[in-house]
Amino acid sequence: MPEITIKPATVEDAREMLVIYAPYVEATTVSSEYEAPSLGEFIGRIERFTQKTPWLVCRIDGAVAGYGYASPHRARAAYQWSVETSIYVAEAFHRCGVARALYSALFELLTRQGYYNIFVGITSPNERSIKFHSAMGFVISGAYQVSMYKFGQWRDVIWMAKSLRPHTGEPHPTLPFPQLAGLPFVTDILRKAAAAVRAPQ
Repeated sequence: MPEITIKPATVEDAREMLVIYAPYVEATTVSSEYEAPSLGEFIGRIERFTQKTPWLVCRIDGAVAGYGYASPHRARAAYQWSVETSIYVAEAFHRCGVARALYSALFELLTRQGYYNIFVGITSPNERSIKFHSAMGFVISGAYQVSMYKFGQWRDVIWMAKSLRPHTGEPHPTLPFPQLAGLPFVTDILRKAAAAVRAPQ
């Protein structure tokens, strides 16, 4: 039986995570960056964002198969209950359920933290990603038309949204993820998500 885990990402995971991310930057329009970040810059992102939101890493037999994270949707106070999410999976581990498992864990953790909304930007065209996010409960909420220029072409960015809870009453402040990370329910959420991942054939 393969050993499959999903755990909170740390700076020790950064190098392997960056190996996965760099091809998305250099060869696709999935990322809006032109150049892959340095290891130091990538570590800085992990350290900065994990003060508030979860970054998760999936390993299969010790190798990083993919990672997913949440980050603030906007900086101003009225947006504090909304996040953006991203998932990146190594090519060798596509179709193993890694992305679905990472998202399932993120949804539960973000709900427990007190968030209401998740948004994801998808560079068009990308029907595969739109179908996947639709299956995960996202709906198309709008588009930034011809807003992104990469590889010599202007592209639309489709925005999809998922609600985590009813929008009723005054929201309570969200809880920083480090306050929850060591609690038993977090371990249970991550273990359950990891159990849904399949080893590559």
